[in-house]
Amino acid sequence: QVCQGRVVLVLTWQGTNPRLRSILLNSHTDVVPVFEEHWTYPPFEAVKDSQGNIYARGAQDMKCVSIQYLEAIRRLKAEGKSFSRTIHLTFVPDEEVGGHKGMEMFVQRPEFRALNVGFALDEGLASPSDTFSVFYGEKSPWWIKVKCVGSPGHGSRFISNTAAEKLHKVINSFLTFRESEKQRLKSDSSLTLGDVTSLNLTMLEGGVSFNVVPSEMAAGFDIRIPPTVDLKAFEEQVAAWCRGAGDGVTYEFIQKCMDQHVTSTEESDPWWKAFSGVCRDMKLQIKLEIFPAATDSRYIRAVRHPAIGFSPMNRTPVLLHDHNEFLNEQVFLRGIDIYAHLLSALASVPPLPAEA
Repeated sequence: QVCQGRVVLVLTWQGTNPRLRSILLNSHTDVVPVFEEHWTYPPFEAVKDSQGNIYARGAQDMKCVSIQYLEAIRRLKAEGKSFSRTIHLTFVPDEEVGGHKGMEMFVQRPEFRALNVGFALDEGLASPSDTFSVFYGEKSPWWIKVKCVGSPGHGSRFISNTAAEKLHKVINSFLTFRESEKQRLKSDSSLTLGDVTSLNLTMLEGGVSFNVVPSEMAAGFDIRIPPTVDLKAFEEQVAAWCRGAGDGVTYEFIQKCMDQHVTSTEESDPWWKAFSGVCRDMKLQIKLEIFPAATDSRYIRAVRHPAIGFSPMNRTPVLLHDHNEFLNEQVFLRGIDIYAHLLSALASVPPLPAEA
């Protein structure tokens, strides 16, 4: 337990040279809620239709990957395989609500350090095309609450310096920037969602009655910032937007991730060389991307371990958190084969200079 009621399960397949750094296969065990009235089949029964599509909450995010890990290892063990590096599987809670009582706490514990991690795999995303998405980094999630204080009064009067007027300016500044990033993504086909800063107004607070001008109003923004952005400069921009709205405008962070570590995808890197080599051998088309949202990989990278986000689901609509989430059985079964090859390569990476 990393804290009361939050359990991390660790399964270990010992390598022949346990002193070498290990391979970590991470999964999260929690899923998001469902709205059953919008599902064609019961969302927790894993119904397979005539096309082989398996409908279930977690079919893409991420029960599929958890089971593929296990089945790949089952296959390799049945074939009598053994590898020099130890393979650990971790099944962690809390990821869907930020991982703060899951992986974020786990990586600080001696039990995690004892795993002696060298390289980690975690979830990715489905891809509607033939290409597989491979994520080597993530955006920094910032949740910002902006509070505006102004003059109150009767709803029939033109009161000056109101909280609403200030909030209007704040929202305009934030959403103008949102539109510019949206257009930048739209106008450059080489960019993905992970390459631009996403921003959304997600909460509004204020007011007590229709005929009372409120003295306070607030807005909440969900911002996801790619690792190419200078975070200090971006916060200065946020502060400037707030200053520009007038006096009595302040902001606070509900969440502020400052880690911008990314995993090397240079062929000189032994871990990436093993991963990409399997992709070439299996003729898998891959596309390197920054993950547009957030996964537990960010906590693994933050403690200086390379991590790749990868879910072997091509030719699959992106339905994580959506109604009627499904994965086709043929895509799922091929994923087991892909992981069997990946684990064989990663767990056989020769000793690194630091391990000699």
